[in-house]
Amino acid sequence: MIQTLEILIRSPAHRLALAIALLCIALQYAGLADSLRFDRAAIDSGQWWLLLTGNFVHLGANHLWMNLAGLALVVALVWQHFSATQWLLLTIISSLVVGVGLWLFNPEIQGYVGFSGTLHGLMMAGVLADLRSYPKSAGILLLLVTGKLLWEQIGGALPGSESVAGGLVVVDAHLYGAIAGAVLGVLLIAVARHDNDEQATA
Repeated sequence: MIQTLEILIRSPAHRLALAIALLCIALQYAGLADSLRFDRAAIDSGQWWLLLTGNFVHLGANHLWMNLAGLALVVALVWQHFSATQWLLLTIISSLVVGVGLWLFNPEIQGYVGFSGTLHGLMMAGVLADLRSYPKSAGILLLLVTGKLLWEQIGGALPGSESVAGGLVVVDAHLYGAIAGAVLGVLLIAVARHDNDEQATA
């Protein structure tokens, strides 16, 4: 426990993860979910920030803590591969792509809340970065995440997920987040490799 706390204190990336979790908790228990959720009518009237903020509020406590458990899993498995700045960029871009994707391609969705779409983006980016260091385990995890996304697109939400979340699971949000995370993750990995190659030849 003490060692875990020391990691959180020393690592900027881990402090970011903690800050994201605390932000979600604070927004939820401050009763701001209704005012910050993705609301199509409000967005159409000019409240564009809801495209982003809807990802950080939740249906209720069960939904919140389920997503925070997912964040903890991402941190435990792949958080070491990017810096705090890179994870912040991945979080913001994945969240925006989820919001914009739902707004553009899912007109039937009038309201949306939850961090799960962003989580899929973070997981995809981290797993792709993990392939170089741990190709077997990362490959298995990539297959599992991809298989989950395919299942959701064909058969809908995983059994039991809606009852735990306390509402409809918008599976397209997971897809949009995963695509955003994968694309940005690949770009960040390519930039890092290019910088490393330049340093090696300098």
